[in-house]
Amino acid sequence: MERLLSQEEIDNVFRSLKHKDSREEASSKAVPYDFRRPDRIAKDQLRSIHLLHDNFARNLASSLSAYLRAYVIVNLVSVEQISYAEFLQCLPSPTCLVSLSMKPYEGNAILELNPSLVFPMLEMLLGGTGKASTKINREVTEIERVVLSGVYRVILQDLRQAWHGVTDIDFAIDSRETEPQLLQILAPAEAVVAIGLEVRIAENSGMMNLGMPSIIIKMLRQKFDQQWSVRRSESKEGELSRSLRLVKSAVLRLDARLEGPTLQVADLMRLKTGDVLAFDYPVNKPLSFLVNGKLKYRGQVAAAGRKKAFVIEEPYQPIE
Repeated sequence: MERLLSQEEIDNVFRSLKHKDSREEASSKAVPYDFRRPDRIAKDQLRSIHLLHDNFARNLASSLSAYLRAYVIVNLVSVEQISYAEFLQCLPSPTCLVSLSMKPYEGNAILELNPSLVFPMLEMLLGGTGKASTKINREVTEIERVVLSGVYRVILQDLRQAWHGVTDIDFAIDSRETEPQLLQILAPAEAVVAIGLEVRIAENSGMMNLGMPSIIIKMLRQKFDQQWSVRRSESKEGELSRSLRLVKSAVLRLDARLEGPTLQVADLMRLKTGDVLAFDYPVNKPLSFLVNGKLKYRGQVAAAGRKKAFVIEEPYQPIE
């Protein structure tokens, strides 16, 4: 025997399904917070780091072009926050990996140059064209490390300059390594800001990766805010200078007036011979100085050679 549902039962079924979908949608938007990762930094600070290293990429392209005497293009590919273990997994093996001290701050950053980028640069520094057809995938020798020291010097100089607007950090090489897993300077779960840059030299291209501890960058949050406040003040000063240049050619009308008591016309018409008017205006009372009809200053009339002048003693303060 078939049972027919009433309209109220049908409404209850659809109502329960609707509430279930809304609960699932809310749960899908929720992101679990890991209390073991207090070194996470805000997204707005990541955007500031992105702009900072975008300038670094442009400056590095010019510096490497001059040092290698070849056309070099450097593009900022990514800025993201990942764990140190994930950062190491993204690096090739073997590779050119250096640990950087960040004085006066404690901790180390990591700079990595891909072999696809290192060996063409070595060839160009040793007099070649850097257009080798075969890709080399091996560790660099001691002699090649000495040759690469000049490249690292150029990179670190531009990196210091890029961070100078936020804080002075003296990046210097602490140690070198070829296998990423052997460079254990941070805990695997510790967060780092990974900055990826693509470098193109002639027909070759490769990645340069920079990893900085998030805990240090989080400590510099106030300095990032100060940097933007300084930039805003500089932009305001530039706008004021621009406005001043636009109004420099304007013409103003200047008047110096001795303003005394006022008298109605009717009283003036009733004056007779022998009447005395008391102006009650002291000799040392300052005069009014008007700019385009508006009272702006108080002062005295003086002589400048054969011409008359006005000495400004104080700005006009309206009575509130």
